[in-house]
Amino acid sequence: MLPTHHKTATIHGQKVFYREAGPSDAPVVLLLHGFPSSSRMFRTLIPALADRYRVIAPDHIGYGKSAMPSVDEFDYTFDNLAAVTAGLLDHLDISRFSLYVHDYGAPIGWRLALNPSYDVTTITSQSGNAYMEGFAQPFWDSLFAYASAPGPDTEPGAREKFKPETTRWQYENGVPDRTLVDPEAWEHDQVLLERPGNDQVQLALFRDYPTNVEGYPELQEYFRTSQVPLLAVWGEGDEIFGPDGARSFARDLPEAEIHLLPAGHFALESQLDTISGYMHGFLGRTLV
Repeated sequence: MLPTHHKTATIHGQKVFYREAGPSDAPVVLLLHGFPSSSRMFRTLIPALADRYRVIAPDHIGYGKSAMPSVDEFDYTFDNLAAVTAGLLDHLDISRFSLYVHDYGAPIGWRLALNPSYDVTTITSQSGNAYMEGFAQPFWDSLFAYASAPGPDTEPGAREKFKPETTRWQYENGVPDRTLVDPEAWEHDQVLLERPGNDQVQLALFRDYPTNVEGYPELQEYFRTSQVPLLAVWGEGDEIFGPDGARSFARDLPEAEIHLLPAGHFALESQLDTISGYMHGFLGRTLV
């Protein structure tokens, strides 16, 4: 097993932490995490891929071990998170890569895919939504209510997403055997969510989330015109981004490989071998 290196770079004046493994001259696979996690969610996938690929997994600003400037010091939007990720890629002299996106990592990754500076060779989506059909209810009701009308009436519903019981639920929902989910995963995320000021970071991103939906028509046109190879490895029991989100890729990418797994939102926690196996097959067929 190849070692994983834990590194930092200063991008746009902010410290960005990232994990890296694999041969420096191998095809690059960029892993982008979601809410409320960090690159730690890929701790087992990275070594599983690093035998054949150069794997890069950053922590977004405000997450993990990357910088967490206050909302007065940094404008927390998905555009800006994507710009920092792009800055890291430029710092590493990477312009061609495969994407692996999860949750918030999807809208960040979609912005990179639409950026003409980069050549996205393949996409793997693990509950990385690109269609309205993916939004599972009731999870999103309170978030869209807050995003459309931020204020004292809607903010409590948004703040429910920061509670320890919600973080644990994100990991356990839809998992047939919950004993396969490491409790340290949600405990680690919760500690970071409870840092002073992080609630304001999350609320700012909740308010900005509609910009991701507004970008879906352009993204779907990109799928239709590029026919980028896409693999969906999705928890069929995910109650955040439901399995219809995975099925919808086939509308614009008829050759998409779609696999619904007996798992929930954080499918890697219980389906590592299955997901890494699908990825090796998919990348082996498409990166030629």
